[in-house]
Amino acid sequence: MGVRQWRLLRPFSGMRNDLLLRRPWYISDWVGKEDVYKDAATIYKVLSGTVRIFFINLLPALAYSLDMFYRTGDLWSTNEVLLASAIPACFFAIFSCQPLTIVGVTGLIDLFGYTTYNIVTVRYGVPYLEFMAWVGIWSALMHFAIAIFNWCDYMKYVTDFSSQAFGMYVGIIYILKGIELIVEEFHGEGTSLANGYLSCLVALLYFALTWATTWLGSSQYMHRYIRSLCTDYSLIIWTIFFAGFVHIPGDLSNVNIRKYPISQAYAPSVQRNWFLHFWTIDVKWWFIAIPFAALVTALFYYDHNVSSLMAQARQYPLRKHAGFHWDFFLLGITTLVAGFIGIPYPNGLVPQAPVHTDSCAMVEYPKGELEDGEKKKGPRITRILEQRWTHFGMGLLLFGMMTRPMLVVLSTVPRAVFAGVFITVGWSSIETNPVTIRTLGFLHSPVRTVTQRRRATLYFLLLQWVTIGAEVAISQTIAAIGFPVIILLLIPLRWTWMLRWFTHEELAELDVPTAEADVVLMSLGGAPDIAARTRPLGSEQGKDGCASASGSTLHMDPLPITKDRAGKSSWCASASGAAPGLVATADTKLRN
Repeated sequence: MGVRQWRLLRPFSGMRNDLLLRRPWYISDWVGKEDVYKDAATIYKVLSGTVRIFFINLLPALAYSLDMFYRTGDLWSTNEVLLASAIPACFFAIFSCQPLTIVGVTGLIDLFGYTTYNIVTVRYGVPYLEFMAWVGIWSALMHFAIAIFNWCDYMKYVTDFSSQAFGMYVGIIYILKGIELIVEEFHGEGTSLANGYLSCLVALLYFALTWATTWLGSSQYMHRYIRSLCTDYSLIIWTIFFAGFVHIPGDLSNVNIRKYPISQAYAPSVQRNWFLHFWTIDVKWWFIAIPFAALVTALFYYDHNVSSLMAQARQYPLRKHAGFHWDFFLLGITTLVAGFIGIPYPNGLVPQAPVHTDSCAMVEYPKGELEDGEKKKGPRITRILEQRWTHFGMGLLLFGMMTRPMLVVLSTVPRAVFAGVFITVGWSSIETNPVTIRTLGFLHSPVRTVTQRRRATLYFLLLQWVTIGAEVAISQTIAAIGFPVIILLLIPLRWTWMLRWFTHEELAELDVPTAEADVVLMSLGGAPDIAARTRPLGSEQGKDGCASASGSTLHMDPLPITKDRAGKSSWCASASGAAPGLVATADTKLRN
């Protein structure tokens, strides 16, 4: 599987491999019957998926534009954020290898942006947008180098330990941003106590009702078509409701609650041209931007690729190949364009990426019973509509949101609604995160743990929570600009120190590589060699391709991939003293 080793010394080989693997599928991405127009259900799923992912991308982006509006001197606001979401959406839908990966404005680039503003503009008076243009230029060059020299291959070493901790961190940041927006309604310009308390009410009710509607959509109550509507349109239903809720005659309408701020259609938020004269700032700041660009690149290297992995996670039956190197090269282009026109840098959206794949999933609801009388389990995903229309349609709708009529509609929505959006999206990420599920399971029944050694599960969870706490803590200080470093350090931590703290069987149970599907690994050069260190190897491999162990010597040969009866890839692992053929498969589940 994959291409030859030492791809670092073979520039462009990864990008070329990505394009060759995806090229046979490109036409079917647009006009393939199986993925676009097979039947009425397929067409409806494409249309509903477009609407669903549009609102799931739009509402958090608008919420972040509010935060940027407060923290960057009005330089980044509605139109900048909409443009930063629309351009990459259309660009990636047309040119990327994996159109399921949603690209837009994230909370982490918001955090990076206003921290940089506080450092270079507030402290030193440097023009912010011009400086960020240079950051974008240098970062784009770094993106190109990473893609050309195949450094995205190292994403195959990312395991659930770091990706789950990162997903939890992103969810917590979303909730903190929602709380900050609510606090701003008490202390911001033109606010009052009545405005603040009504904003609290709106935000919390929005969260509660959206969560309840989504829960209903995933339950067994009511007809499945109604449940599908609840799942697909819960955000927009309650956004429209609360836009009118604050206008109910009486005490509610008497409160002058603040609405969403807008600007002119297709125009920057401040008086300037779209294209920046970035060469006008002092030359020294051109080069001071290099370390800032390195941090942006480090963030995008992990964030974008992990979001792509999550969109192609092991539970999705994907047929078409990924393209990490080519897509990261395209991300460099969008970063460069964003720097030139003074908008936030777009990258992969971690919470939204798996939602996009879910919205393109065809679900089967089995009926009847099995031969032994047991009821069939369901629903289950039968196939994924691997097409480009949902992503492209989302981009066109985002461009449409920049028209004057749509901006006027936005101006009727209370700012508190977007605080509720933050809390809703953040909690949905936390609620379903395996860290949360495993922690609650351990607290509920500490005797039943994933591993035979109860302390191993406890230590693993504590290590994840310490990592999450460190990321959140540094994000609340001026040192927040360096948080991508902590995220990247989790990868070598997993493959060095954690091998000393846990046995190989325990790691095989607790932590598996995030990239396991064949269509993903083929873009990353095959299975990771170092993955063999999740089990001791001291002797020959068994007949079934799985390695046996005697002693504690570590063998660094590539880990073979075998096929189970369902045709799914499996990591083989066998340890001395353990049950033979201990396998951490692509369908490894939490068993607490």
